[in-house]
Amino acid sequence: MGENRKTLGKALKPHWVWAIALGSSIGWGAFVQPVTWMETAGPLGVMLGFLIGALLMVIIAVSYGFLIKEYPVSGGEFAYAYIGFGRTHAFFGGWFLTLGYICIVALNASAFALMFKFISPTLMNQIYLYEVAGWNVYMTEVLVATISLLLFAYFNIRGAETSGRLQFIFCLVMIGSVVVLALLMGYSPQASISNMNPLFSPQHTTLAAVLSIVAIAPWAFVGFDNVPQVAEEFNFSSQKAFRLIIFALLSAAALYILMIYVTAIAQPWLQLAGEGHIWGTGEAVKTALGSFGMILLIVALSMGIFTGLNGFIVSASRLLFGMSRAKVLPKAFSKLHSKYNTPYISILFTVLIALSAPWFGRAALLWVVDMSSIGVSIAYFYTCFTAYKLFGWSHKDTKAISIAPIKKIIALLGSILSLCFIALLLIPASPAFLGVESRISLLIWTIIGLIFYLIKRREFNKIPEEEMRFLVLGEKHTNENIDKG
Repeated sequence: MGENRKTLGKALKPHWVWAIALGSSIGWGAFVQPVTWMETAGPLGVMLGFLIGALLMVIIAVSYGFLIKEYPVSGGEFAYAYIGFGRTHAFFGGWFLTLGYICIVALNASAFALMFKFISPTLMNQIYLYEVAGWNVYMTEVLVATISLLLFAYFNIRGAETSGRLQFIFCLVMIGSVVVLALLMGYSPQASISNMNPLFSPQHTTLAAVLSIVAIAPWAFVGFDNVPQVAEEFNFSSQKAFRLIIFALLSAAALYILMIYVTAIAQPWLQLAGEGHIWGTGEAVKTALGSFGMILLIVALSMGIFTGLNGFIVSASRLLFGMSRAKVLPKAFSKLHSKYNTPYISILFTVLIALSAPWFGRAALLWVVDMSSIGVSIAYFYTCFTAYKLFGWSHKDTKAISIAPIKKIIALLGSILSLCFIALLLIPASPAFLGVESRISLLIWTIIGLIFYLIKRREFNKIPEEEMRFLVLGEKHTNENIDKG
């Protein structure tokens, strides 16, 4: 049986894993979206929303830390859903998480092109193609996004050591740029704390404003859950994973809040929002700090985009690899490169799907943000509820593999929070209800998943339970009393 299970090398150091979690959590949104978020919630509303969101993610991270320690395998949430709920749930949990990851790869590539459009609109507005939702699509934008995707596909195929080292360097440069920007803005004669008024959006109640930001927390902080995807490649004890995740979450929240601060104090934010700039934060920094400030912002944004591209290509490919190794997806996805021992087909598939996003223009950025939140929220639920099932109340609980009443309560709370995130996105009366385009895209992805499942279902269900546990988990775990559902 052992020769049929492919494994990945142990090349990732702790600080690289922290960088994968942090860099993936930040991505492009912290530098491109502040004005959009402030229109919804106001500066303080956004800051509170992200702070609350980070604390809620910490609750969810407790379950991740436990499961990574017990099951350090590629596939992460796919494996956790299998442990707690069985094969069918594992497939759909993994499928929707794959959607979330690939969406964010596409988002970062599109945002990279958008950055160039702001820097040099004349250069980027070449070879007009068509209009999508009021946004003109040009071939130059498509080419910039395409080149960035192909470049990071190459880096990832070269191996986890290459991608991990690059991720850490990108993160250090990003953090340094943001900190210097915040310090400079604080001393700028044009900047003022009074520019943050009103602190909340006048168009919404304070509660609705904050909730609208909390609702996107699964998207804003998605990235810490990349850690279980690469757990098989740790060159250190998996017990450290929880601390790395918490440190990454708190660092991400601080960077989000700093970028809201930088944007909001540069000039009156309501005025900035009403001017309809392509890149509101860029305009604010350029006005207050001039060319040097813009260079710093562009460096920070570039690093955020690079860490997002790199981190989510890593995690999406490992998730596809884990699902394929368990024979849920076609065998090609678990094929390893002969020289670099990386799942190169999964890497190329991730990039190939993401390559479609630039052809839809900026509209695609907004359509898939909330849709990706659905994918990761489903994964959060499976992870937390599986941890809840595995934690025990007392030593009399013979089904439990860990006796931790407090953590069991936290895992249950994480499960409830995950369902709340899903409800905020799917209930029509919610301030964060998915747009029509997002719902259509979600439906299309669901149909594709059903087709994959129906094709593989018979073969998938024929695999003996002992073999399936070996393929998914890498060993014959003895906790056979857990209800598989």
